[in-house]
Amino acid sequence: MLPAIPRRDAQSHKGTFGRGLVLGGCVGMAGAAAMCAEAALRSGAGLITIGAPHSVVPVLAAKTTCPTTHPFAETEAGSFAAHALLEVIDLLPGFTAVALGPGIGRHPSTCWFVLNVILKLGVPAVIDADGLNSLATDIDVLDRRHAPLILTPLILTPLILTPHPGEMARLAGISPAAVQADRIGVAEAFAARHRALLVLKGHGTVVTDGERTYVNTTGNPGMATGGAGDVLTGVILGLLCQQFEPFAAAQLGAYIHGLAGDIAARTKGETALIATDILDALPEAFRQYSGES
Repeated sequence: MLPAIPRRDAQSHKGTFGRGLVLGGCVGMAGAAAMCAEAALRSGAGLITIGAPHSVVPVLAAKTTCPTTHPFAETEAGSFAAHALLEVIDLLPGFTAVALGPGIGRHPSTCWFVLNVILKLGVPAVIDADGLNSLATDIDVLDRRHAPLILTPLILTPLILTPHPGEMARLAGISPAAVQADRIGVAEAFAARHRALLVLKGHGTVVTDGERTYVNTTGNPGMATGGAGDVLTGVILGLLCQQFEPFAAAQLGAYIHGLAGDIAARTKGETALIATDILDALPEAFRQYSGES
């Protein structure tokens, strides 16, 4: 069963609906972080901050209005520097949920940064795009998250991974053809092995934690376009900010994202569909799903 979206209390304020942090963007890929942040707000999050490399922040400030921005130390390539980790660790307790990876790039220092943010996460998080490609270089990070340190309490926080088939292949160490030949089986086995929640994107997106499995029924081929995944990550982040249980957030996120794509395709067609069309259709998708007048 898909989860219901509760009615908002008349006494609600922006803090009621959580604060999300998007860690993403690099020179040339600021749009990914921007779309993710805007999708999170369109999905009901109260506050969203985009954390990005210092030189990318002016671009994000020009592209977006509602999210706030926070600059971090950067590499010579304009991506997150390794030592930005220290400031991220200080900031994390102030957020309800995190999205890590949209447009973040593949610089070696950035890869190190991503892996160590994953180890330090103390709130629910969604990992996407080059965040997943960094993770594929050291998949054992997922297992080290579950290894308690001496005299340190073990705090397990939900981790949602949102790979497309190519990223899934890199994570699992198999071919994309093998992923597509057994999408449910590959996703369930990986989720169970690494104790993560997996959202395997594509026709019939598979959401699984290794025990529960949902196959999505919305969406269309027009959504096979750059940036669509960044919008999905933002939708899931927005739901996590509102305290949806992680499986429910991933399940409903996939459904709403696909429904928005179907709504957009009815006016734009599948051939001309782009990611911002999906973003723009999110309000109608949520209205239809929740029955808001």
